[in-house]
Amino acid sequence: MCSRCGLRYGEPPPLTARRLAECPVCYRTTDDDGRMVSLENRVRRVHIAEHIDEHERFPVGDDAWLETMRINDRIRFGSWEAPYDLVRRYLVTGMYDAGRERLALHNAILRAMSHGERHGLGTELIGETEEGRAARTALAEVMERYHRTRGPWG
Repeated sequence: MCSRCGLRYGEPPPLTARRLAECPVCYRTTDDDGRMVSLENRVRRVHIAEHIDEHERFPVGDDAWLETMRINDRIRFGSWEAPYDLVRRYLVTGMYDAGRERLALHNAILRAMSHGERHGLGTELIGETEEGRAARTALAEVMERYHRTRGPWG
């Protein structure tokens, strides 16, 4: 038994203690064996470095276009600004939940993302402000334009 961690020698650490590698392009995490399903051939499993290289042939969206809207570490579209990394993650993964950072990042575009998750970006909300409606419309346009070049997973 290891005196530091308490596990038998050669025994893998518990799943809760392991940090799996995450692809910086599509934000998917590796499986326990450190591999992922290939984007090119669903039967094949590849290491994360090869997976990242596959994104050259299978992009997740139009990152070059998204970069044109970037101002330092923020993205500006319409009259709204939000953290670039956060918006890109939402666009790639389709997730709207801002998690623990929501209080710190509470602005019109994050509210639009939250409403989009619950009600869809095209749904008019009762009592919604003009600014909120405009933010939702701008977000829908950005999402549609970004995903014109979706990868093979949909």
